[in-house]
Amino acid sequence: MTTDPSASPDRPAFDAPGTPTMGTPPLGTPPTGNPPHPPKSAVHRTRAAAMWASLATGFLILIVLLIFIAQNTESAQFAFLGWHWSLPLGVAILFAAVAGGLLTVAVGAVRIFQLRRAAKKNLKGGM
Repeated sequence: MTTDPSASPDRPAFDAPGTPTMGTPPLGTPPTGNPPHPPKSAVHRTRAAAMWASLATGFLILIVLLIFIAQNTESAQFAFLGWHWSLPLGVAILFAAVAGGLLTVAVGAVRIFQLRRAAKKNLKGGM
């Protein structure tokens, strides 16, 4: 027995998942019971649109970097393998980030080259 006063023997106090509910449908649902489908767009994403979005994102990142460099103009001393120099702190951090990105690209390019060689070898061996 349930302790819900609105429950009756014909209708349980709760509906099991997947069973249709009795009563009025929630607001916003069509009266037929079928969920509404958004219309399909006739316009597809193009390479030009992707390029435009990439350029816009790149310019936003560039603006943030320029603000960072402008706010961190205090000079800092650096030493590396016997070389000594001073740079503004923002420029030094930007230089380190660019060097790290270039190193990542170089390692990725080597890995892509290895995978392409292995794929060509497998393609020739499979014939």
